[in-house]
Amino acid sequence: MSDTNPLFFRTADLPQKRITPLEFAADAAQRAAMAADLEVAQIKKLAFKGTLRAAGKTDWTLTGHLGATVVQPCVITLDPVTTRVEEDVTRHYISDWQDPEDAEVEMPGDDTSEPLGAEIDVMATITEALSLAIPAYPRANGAELGAMVHAEPGIEPLNEETVKPFASLADLKKKMENKG
Repeated sequence: MSDTNPLFFRTADLPQKRITPLEFAADAAQRAAMAADLEVAQIKKLAFKGTLRAAGKTDWTLTGHLGATVVQPCVITLDPVTTRVEEDVTRHYISDWQDPEDAEVEMPGDDTSEPLGAEIDVMATITEALSLAIPAYPRANGAELGAMVHAEPGIEPLNEETVKPFASLADLKKKMENKG
């Protein structure tokens, strides 16, 4: 285990016959560093609780639960948007991992498996899980993207009604009805 990352383990040092409990609550400096990495305004809370256990003779399985409170700017108003993330995390670290050799490969349905290296960085897994769980385009309540209408002076701007394929026919029909 590393002093700077309490969730970093050398695979050779992990006990084969015992479950390794994991419980982590990020301090302010760790949350600020992760917020900078994820390009979010703030991470108010971040906690992870789980286990790391041997799976067979050479593989490892990480299971746990991630809880976090993330603040991001609204994509429309730039107002702060707070999101609560509650995410179960599972990773299977496989020692005899085989990368596909073909140029085109069908993606497996299981996205929890990855190659086992000399180390297991649970903090990197937590960061990845959080980055996938937060909204890509957060919106504040009631924020809507309005329509922008532009045209040169003297020209009627196009809008949703005028670009419809039968809008001009509807106008013609109205003119014909008015004449008749």
